[in-house]
Amino acid sequence: MQDLVAGRSVSVRVPASTANLGPGFDSVGLALGIWDECTATVAGDRLDIVVEGEGAGGLPCDEGHLVHRSMVRAWQEQGVRPPAGLRLRCRNTISHNRGLGSSAAAIVAGVALAHGLVSAGCRPEVEGGGDDIAADLVVDLAAVNDLASELEGHPDNASASVFGGLTLSWSDDAATTRRTRTVRLAVHPDIVPVVLVPTAELATARARAVLPTSVPLADAARNSARAALLVEAMTRRPDLLLPATRDWLHQESRRESYAASMALVDTLRSQGHAATVSGAGPGVVVLATKESVTAVSSAVTSAVTLGGARAAWRILVPGVPDSGVTARLLHG
Repeated sequence: MQDLVAGRSVSVRVPASTANLGPGFDSVGLALGIWDECTATVAGDRLDIVVEGEGAGGLPCDEGHLVHRSMVRAWQEQGVRPPAGLRLRCRNTISHNRGLGSSAAAIVAGVALAHGLVSAGCRPEVEGGGDDIAADLVVDLAAVNDLASELEGHPDNASASVFGGLTLSWSDDAATTRRTRTVRLAVHPDIVPVVLVPTAELATARARAVLPTSVPLADAARNSARAALLVEAMTRRPDLLLPATRDWLHQESRRESYAASMALVDTLRSQGHAATVSGAGPGVVVLATKESVTAVSSAVTSAVTLGGARAAWRILVPGVPDSGVTARLLHG
């Protein structure tokens, strides 16, 4: 098995994401300009993990840490021996258990770090310099996407964090060396996602546990039409965002799990705003336009104030990054 080079240090930066956008269940993802950063250094004789920001104090700082587990799995895929000593530093700004793809981002970060450290071992040593001197690393994004999607269990959040922008993913019909396929679509320049982050949390596993194992054929047909319309609305026709974000597959089944979120979605949609639950919730995303973003923010403020829960929601306008995960080799 291949060994990693001692002393090499790689840093990755990965964006948050919102998934589904209504009807695009487990297939459509949109990257958001909220970022986690992780740095891994091959050094020492033990695993040393420090987490700052979101999740600090609540995440395991041992072999159970999701970033580290994803790194180990990626090395297994590459025939690389995990190092005896590893320093892992994570600075998180993506809220956990809010439907913003925090677990997918952690998995993508881990797989990209693993690939980056292998790639770093193929580069000549750089003498001198400090941690502020860095070089971009080329990472096989298709390979990162494939494994991250497998580890996450579905590709929507993972693919958006890997590639940035708007992504549409599917699985090959037959078993191949690459199981997940993704296309990256250009988001219409007028579209502005407004992200509503609640103080309440909801674990993805809990949200998925209430989903039905089958749906009526009529609902499936309706959802199929709206998923197709969603692509048109996101890329060319923002005026169609409201009908394009209507869903029949997952939101109603989860209504009791995030009642406050669905009440907010219902209110905003009744006013003509393209609101959906973000991923597995309980966060909410509104697909606004440059002309309507101020009106959306005002509508959200009014809706949550009337509901007596103004302090329970944060309003973010993070933008849509053009790129996803990036890796850098640090010298020092």
